[in-house]
Amino acid sequence: MGAMKHLVVKTNKGKKAHQQPGTTETRLQSMAPMPLIMTRVLCLIALLFVGLLISVLSYTISDLVPFSTKQPLYLYWGYHIDCPGKHCDTCAGLGHQESSLRCALEEALFLHRTFVMPSRMCINQQHNDKGILRASTNSGNFEGWGVQSCAMDSLYDLALISQTVKVILDSSAEWHQALSKARLLKTAVDIKDISRSELKHDSLYKEAVVINRTASPLAWFVECSDRKNHRNVLLPYSFLPKMAAKPLRLVAETIIEQLGDYDAIHVRRGDKLKIRKDRFGVNRTLFPHLDRDTQAGAILRRIGNWIPEGRTLFVASNERKPGFFDALGTKYKVVFISHFKSIVDPVVQNNYQLFIIERLILFGAKTYVKTFKEDPSDLSLTNDIKKKLRAWEIPVYTFDNSSGPLGCWRTAWGWICLGAEEMPSGGMQGQCTAIVGGMKRREMGRDAKGREERCQGKRAHLTNKFNKSEAGRRGYQAPAGE
Repeated sequence: MGAMKHLVVKTNKGKKAHQQPGTTETRLQSMAPMPLIMTRVLCLIALLFVGLLISVLSYTISDLVPFSTKQPLYLYWGYHIDCPGKHCDTCAGLGHQESSLRCALEEALFLHRTFVMPSRMCINQQHNDKGILRASTNSGNFEGWGVQSCAMDSLYDLALISQTVKVILDSSAEWHQALSKARLLKTAVDIKDISRSELKHDSLYKEAVVINRTASPLAWFVECSDRKNHRNVLLPYSFLPKMAAKPLRLVAETIIEQLGDYDAIHVRRGDKLKIRKDRFGVNRTLFPHLDRDTQAGAILRRIGNWIPEGRTLFVASNERKPGFFDALGTKYKVVFISHFKSIVDPVVQNNYQLFIIERLILFGAKTYVKTFKEDPSDLSLTNDIKKKLRAWEIPVYTFDNSSGPLGCWRTAWGWICLGAEEMPSGGMQGQCTAIVGGMKRREMGRDAKGREERCQGKRAHLTNKFNKSEAGRRGYQAPAGE
């Protein structure tokens, strides 16, 4: 009995000893959820704090950048440059189209709007033959590129432009969505003959999501005709040339690196040498001295004051006559874009791209001589004014040089050149040329004295005949014979 009692007691003690740890585990299990709950609560508080901080920061940023959280506002001028307008059926050159595009970009910048840029640029076929990729000795038989337009982003770096003024293409999904929404909500306005200031300050236009300028019949650049007022000039002429597409910039940089230390001239001829006759049959041109000043001999005399002999001279020109610039090689190491055909050909698909590359090379020269003076500090080949409207003048083909044999004499009937070095027809020195009523007569004497006498006689005869004519009676007097 005592042993049984002892066993029971021992068993109970063992049970107690065995149950003691279990009691501790039970307590631990009952206490374990408390820290976990606290951790979860702290995490939730932290998340709420972070969310509150983000909302405060985003609100602050939206205050600093007022246009980032608002609905974008758009400015639309048309589906291609200068159209609608007078150039819908025709196509202007790159320079005119850039003037129009710069004008539209200026307005978008002024209004703090996104400019909807045409996705393609029309190419004028007059400026799109492959002759510009030439050597100076080639045949002069030029093939066209065969394209009527090109993608806008193949000419310009839109991301680079957007750093100054935000642009999107009219073929983008963003524009189509914005236009559809604006039409649905009637938040698009068509405008005509409205100034920038009115668009910016009048609430009717200020709140419009889309401003549509296609109602204007004018060419785009006309809207920026008052560029003499420098307060209206928001983008310089050099803005778009410096926004060239990246592949074109890389080509230009490669060529500039190969040229090393060089100078450059831009010789604009071709389309600028237009001649038309007035009602009296007299030839007239917008730039009376351009043909004379862009001859190779005249260029040598002009640039000699600025570019030392022996320098590398890069020549960019639309002149197509083979060998036209050969005389420059007597004093300079003349280089054309055609010398870099292996670099240019894989990239260039039209002359607009090619001219953009040439323009970047011109900008990179140590001394750059332009055809026309655009700024007072520019060096130029001619003193003729670039921006001229309806001021057609009689062309001048010679320089006022008293040391010449006899020089040239100009009448409203035409030219009489007495032994001049440079003649309208490019004739021999000592030749006397009289142009009367569109008919050209040449007389060659056996000696200089005989030529001089005959030319002086014809000069006096033409002077008297002209002054007695209807034009002379109306006040057009030719100079008296010497």
